[in-house]
Amino acid sequence: MSESVSGDSYAECQATANWLLSRTDVCPIVAIVCGSGLGGLAEILKDPQVFSYSEIPNFPQSTVHGHAGMLVFGTLKGKACVCMQGRFHLYEGYPIQKITLPMRVFKLLGVETVVLTNAAGGLNQDFKVGDVMIIKDHINMPGFAGNNPLVGPNDERFGVRFPCMSDAYDRELQQLAFDVASDLGFSDFLREGVYCVLGGPTFETVAECRMLHKLGADAVGMSTVHEVIVARHAGMRCFALSLISNRAVMDYDSKEKANHEEVLETGRLRAKQLENLVSNLVARLKPKNNTGE
Repeated sequence: MSESVSGDSYAECQATANWLLSRTDVCPIVAIVCGSGLGGLAEILKDPQVFSYSEIPNFPQSTVHGHAGMLVFGTLKGKACVCMQGRFHLYEGYPIQKITLPMRVFKLLGVETVVLTNAAGGLNQDFKVGDVMIIKDHINMPGFAGNNPLVGPNDERFGVRFPCMSDAYDRELQQLAFDVASDLGFSDFLREGVYCVLGGPTFETVAECRMLHKLGADAVGMSTVHEVIVARHAGMRCFALSLISNRAVMDYDSKEKANHEEVLETGRLRAKQLENLVSNLVARLKPKNNTGE
């Protein structure tokens, strides 16, 4: 336990933030996390300053195909942003505190709002491949077993011991996304629902998919939730969306098989529209108000 907790200490996060601030003149107020196949979001930043994860002190390394492993600073629609091209997952073998370290670094950089994207399997039978689901809530399966990024001593400099998660996903930002999608003509493929996170790296069995669907999950994946928990603990607003990259197999007679290449291909096909949606959402963001967070 001591190793995983020390891997996310305040001093370590502050050292990483200071290292970045000494090398970029961008003071980001928005952080964007790119999921599998969605790294193109980082490429629309203006005047980019790029750092490889391998050169950033204390940062883990991204080991998954489709995750470039770059931290990009720049401006998007006039707002200072930092963008993760690739994230970290439990199945890569990192302690859960380590994979969420970037969220705390972002807080120390001055970030107010975190926009997260992922590729997910569709459990809701009304969803189609290529749909975009705005996440309104989550089910944290690893957390049920005590694998939560806030396990261990709490540092009050980041947040309270027992943070509320009933408002994990900012409702104003969800509505803003629907408004933006309507203006862009994207409403026909925009959905909302509940995202369930599992540890991976295996895709789910038929029985697991059926169970998760009965529990109320609309989509299932292997990321995002841990980051949201840490971001909310630190008082940042969160907005997240899932690109439905494959339909979860719910029938034993089905010949379909989930695979990572399908995930990446769906990302490529929908990438430009997602970039348009996120950039216009960021353009309309208002400064965070004082809500007692």
